[in-house]
Amino acid sequence: MASSLSRLLFLLSCLALALLAGAEVHHHEFVVQETPVKRLCNTHNIITVNGQFPGPTLEVREGDTLVINVVNRAQYNVTIHWHGIRQIRTGWADGPEFVTQCPIRPGGSYKYRFTIEGQEGTLWWHAHSSWLRATVYGALIIRPRENKAYPFGKPSREVPVILGEWWNANPIDVIREAQRTGGAPNVSDAFTINGQPGDFYNCSQKETTAIPVKPGETALLRFINAALNHELFVTIAQHKMTVVGVDASYTKPFTTSVLMIAPGQTTDVLVTMDQAPTRYYIAARAYVTGQNVAFDNTTTTAVIEYDCGCASDFGPKIQPAFPALPAFNDTATATAFAAGIKSPDRVKVHENVDEYLFFTVGLGLFNCKPGQLCAGPNNNTRFTASMNNVSFVFPQHDSLLHAHYYKIPGVFTTDFPAYPPVQFDYTAKNVSQALWQPVPATKLYPLRFGSVVQLVLQDTSIVTPENHPIHIHGYDFFILAEGFGNFDPKKDVEKFNYVDPPQRNTVAVPVNGWAVIQFVADNPGVWLMHCHLDVHITWGLAMAFLVEDGYGKLQSLEPPPVDLPMC
Repeated sequence: MASSLSRLLFLLSCLALALLAGAEVHHHEFVVQETPVKRLCNTHNIITVNGQFPGPTLEVREGDTLVINVVNRAQYNVTIHWHGIRQIRTGWADGPEFVTQCPIRPGGSYKYRFTIEGQEGTLWWHAHSSWLRATVYGALIIRPRENKAYPFGKPSREVPVILGEWWNANPIDVIREAQRTGGAPNVSDAFTINGQPGDFYNCSQKETTAIPVKPGETALLRFINAALNHELFVTIAQHKMTVVGVDASYTKPFTTSVLMIAPGQTTDVLVTMDQAPTRYYIAARAYVTGQNVAFDNTTTTAVIEYDCGCASDFGPKIQPAFPALPAFNDTATATAFAAGIKSPDRVKVHENVDEYLFFTVGLGLFNCKPGQLCAGPNNNTRFTASMNNVSFVFPQHDSLLHAHYYKIPGVFTTDFPAYPPVQFDYTAKNVSQALWQPVPATKLYPLRFGSVVQLVLQDTSIVTPENHPIHIHGYDFFILAEGFGNFDPKKDVEKFNYVDPPQRNTVAVPVNGWAVIQFVADNPGVWLMHCHLDVHITWGLAMAFLVEDGYGKLQSLEPPPVDLPMC
């Protein structure tokens, strides 16, 4: 009775707030289930939402509330993360398994409830359990409130373009085998655009994603990189793209012929259809920075098809024009693209900082224990990864947020180091192997509510240097600067952009380099920060911030919902 009453009160409060603000409450049901899907000549039973691959697109306006009942009819535990949503005071709805909730067990359900505040643009949702997000993902489109316009001309059409990754195998089996052996997982067999590999893969040409357009119109393409383990270059044959938003934050418009989108990131572009009315490829391929690292060296395509309203037939018989793509290791192009992204106006960057943090991010190796399989690159080693030499261990019997809220001991400690325990030449070619083995632990870093946090993310060359897309749950942040080599606090501060730095939720930390980000800890809860290359979070490239409550109800975490899954 009490649970029914609390749920009724929640819905009534949402409805009252929505009516006051002219916003809406959207109800959806997500049924997680096995679905037979044929790709690359083979049919696999994949995990989907509502039998759709990709999953349903959610379309809302800023200020709206989403209530999504997730029903698990699959054989695996599952959670859903609403990537990039701030989740102000609603951390219970954030979704990462064993961080903000225990998983939804097979046969169980959980109702995610949250309001979207102060965000407009393209985000997405995905599973946050093991490697289920290989097929469990979809777009989340946030439009301005009624009677509020975009800060650019209204496009003729809007199209989500979701970049994915496909295995000719069960992705859960792929990662479980890697965890069993300690080696690297098998790379994917294809990339996809809106679930389809495209014309350059076997048995795929008839299903290639097509985007119809009219000559002269301007389309808003909402790119999302939902791939598990690859950053991607994207180009469109003979068309320029004007970037107007990233990660649900508007940008100064800038025109480019190529995008570099890391897993977790979104990029909104305007494309004017000003070419001869025929067919043009959108193409995407991997951007790879690791040395001697196996990767998926294939190219996915979709087709932009002009509808000229004339007698000509520009159907499949007409070969689309193919765009120029950067080389897979073209770091100069990736760097130039990142440098072009800036906030549209002057933003509030804090020069008085409360927490100066320095986190190394990179790979490592564990020495094998007796009886373990050891498929790492050196004899008797297994792959691992860490931040500040701590390889994150997810709890298995409680969630971090639940343990924090109810003050349950023994689940985590709050002694994550603010600086690397040992300082060294992070990007040297030959880092001492004494530094390659991190410490496995569940350590959180505590933050006082309202504190200004400035964080240096420093790549290391241990095992291999690599570009790491680092995502923080529950927060957007400003990227003050990026660079190569070891961060120098005396010289590199001169590069800081205090005027119009870009705002994102995922930063691609340059290979053998660094990025400096800043945010205000104004959202209480436990917030995961991790590499969005899923193989790296599996190996422990993660940590979590514990943001304490402030003063009063509006600065405090809401109580847990009555249907929160238990471990």
